[in-house]
Amino acid sequence: MPSLENLRKQAKLVLRWHRDRYYPVAAQIRAALPRYQHMTDTQILAASFKLSDAQELVARQSGFESWQALKTGAPTMTSPAAKTLSRPVLTAAEPQLFVSDMKASCDFFTSKLGFTVVFQYGEPPFYGQVKRDSARINLRCVASPVIDEALRDRESLLSAAITVDTAEDIKQLFLEFQAAGIAFHHPLKHEPWGAKDFIVKDPDGNLVLFAGPAK
Repeated sequence: MPSLENLRKQAKLVLRWHRDRYYPVAAQIRAALPRYQHMTDTQILAASFKLSDAQELVARQSGFESWQALKTGAPTMTSPAAKTLSRPVLTAAEPQLFVSDMKASCDFFTSKLGFTVVFQYGEPPFYGQVKRDSARINLRCVASPVIDEALRDRESLLSAAITVDTAEDIKQLFLEFQAAGIAFHHPLKHEPWGAKDFIVKDPDGNLVLFAGPAK
């Protein structure tokens, strides 16, 4: 277990992340502190959060009920502590797209693909996230392309892949995007491996695959 001084520094870092509205820390807060578990990332970052809250988070992540229990070395949270020994479960993945214009990219995903903006960070924004249902995509603004465009198009190099549950869903999604005037890298087709999919090209040329079962 890290020294108490290192854990104090960790708590101060968590507090600074919250004050800086660093979105990834919201997930840690929600997972560790029950009073935040029904709040969204935005609500958590807007809520009151003190050093004592950050210390409690660090203590619970270390298997203790409170900061005081951690300092005295008296583990009281037997179930959560045991849980940390189990195999970690990955609950989500968030692909990152490199874009040249944050506003144009957000407008594309919201007006054309039916996503909503979760957050934007920076003045002007250089980082953000959009989501639709359980699918989330991070957007990172860069000054110049980070991949050879001709190679990407020729090899259909994907930036993200998003799936739906049924064959009807993928058909309807394709028709929805078609009606919105989307530029497809390739239209809906039946793949040899038993899937139906299509690829959308965003304003920066990023290729996003949407796929579902063929039947």
